[in-house]
Amino acid sequence: MKLLILIAALVCQFCSHAIAQAINEPQGLPSEWSDPYQPFRIVGNLYYVGTYDLASYLIITEDGNILINTGLADSESIIKDNIATLGFAFEDIKILLTTQAHFDHVGAMAAIKKQTGASMWANGKDAPELASGGSTDYELGKNGMTFKPIEADRHLLDGDTIQLGTTKLIMLHHPGHTKGSSSYLFDVNDGDQTYRVLIANMPSIITDRKFTDIHLYRDIAKDYAYTFDAMKKLKFDLFLSSHASQFGQDAKHKPGDPYNPNAFIDQKGYDQLLKQLEEKYKEKMKEN
Repeated sequence: MKLLILIAALVCQFCSHAIAQAINEPQGLPSEWSDPYQPFRIVGNLYYVGTYDLASYLIITEDGNILINTGLADSESIIKDNIATLGFAFEDIKILLTTQAHFDHVGAMAAIKKQTGASMWANGKDAPELASGGSTDYELGKNGMTFKPIEADRHLLDGDTIQLGTTKLIMLHHPGHTKGSSSYLFDVNDGDQTYRVLIANMPSIITDRKFTDIHLYRDIAKDYAYTFDAMKKLKFDLFLSSHASQFGQDAKHKPGDPYNPNAFIDQKGYDQLLKQLEEKYKEKMKEN
């Protein structure tokens, strides 16, 4: 019996060490990334279920639900509670998607996949980083910012359609921030009106190094250039993003506000933000 107890203790110690190795979120993160936020209906069958700033989106369909992004590892319970608050079943999640393979957007993805049995669909360019828990990322990987690894069940290509029930999303490959950064464009019916919705992965630059010094991502400068060109051509009605602060959610919606999809109509705000990010990219290119 003593031997069995000792073995069990060693196994637990090993498992705890393995988890610690798999999840290595940095200290001093913005509190807004973890602060709970009251879930709400954005438009039609699209809901916000994330934290104050790390956006997670739930799309309800007749054949199960789609969850886009999970925030940090400790956001799992927040997302689960938010889904329950809205009156939906956590177990009805069938497809998991992400806008980028970074710890602040997929930190709870592996845990949610295990609990729900959902299928993980990801841009094929980000699949290696997801499988490595972010350790192979060109920037955050070298700084040891990791998450629990997750295998993609399906690799997506630019322009691929993700369909569940009658809901169809188009995955748009917008590389630079990560090799497989992705945005999603889709139509949402709301009564007699149809809204074109963009969940954008905005191409912010996270490295202090010259692009030419990033040997793990040789095409980073070219990819950013492609992304800015592609994103400037996008037209839509509602603008959302990976971070609530990027689309100004605080100014457009307060907890308890009445249902108002039109609050998120903001092509102008999107264009302005994209222009600001492109200016930073041009400044960065002067270093090379």
